[in-house]
Amino acid sequence: PENESRNMIFESARISRGKMRELSTVKTSDIDALIIPGGQGAALNLSDFLFKGVNCQVEKETKRLILEMIKAKKPIGAICIAPATLAKALEKSGISAKLTIGNDKDVAAKIEQMGARHEVCSVSECVVDHENKIVTTPAYMMAKNVGEVWAGIEKLVKAVIEMM
Repeated sequence: PENESRNMIFESARISRGKMRELSTVKTSDIDALIIPGGQGAALNLSDFLFKGVNCQVEKETKRLILEMIKAKKPIGAICIAPATLAKALEKSGISAKLTIGNDKDVAAKIEQMGARHEVCSVSECVVDHENKIVTTPAYMMAKNVGEVWAGIEKLVKAVIEMM
């Protein structure tokens, strides 16, 4: 139901079938890399980009962790719509990250308005920003099936691991 309240920690644990913890408890020294999933859950909870576009706000702990990972020179992967959250988090940092959400011209223009550089990318590929240690892939921004999503995300994960 639309007016049902949902708990991100509970939902994440249910989907992953694992233990979750609050983002506020995660430190960059705890992790080697950060991969930000996309999809509606991420789009609605990590920022309000879907509703406010370039005037959006990134959830406080999400922004903190992104900026700390960049400062620590640790790799970040962002999938589907998550690169928009990444662009906003980096907006006033002086970092112009190279990102992709695929070939959606409207979202790409908004990403560029927030100071990032958008690169068109096929669904089965990823864009690697070696300078900033950021990897992005379009996933369901373009995908017609899970196989296409798998190919791009697999390449993203491999690229993130190579940067560690």
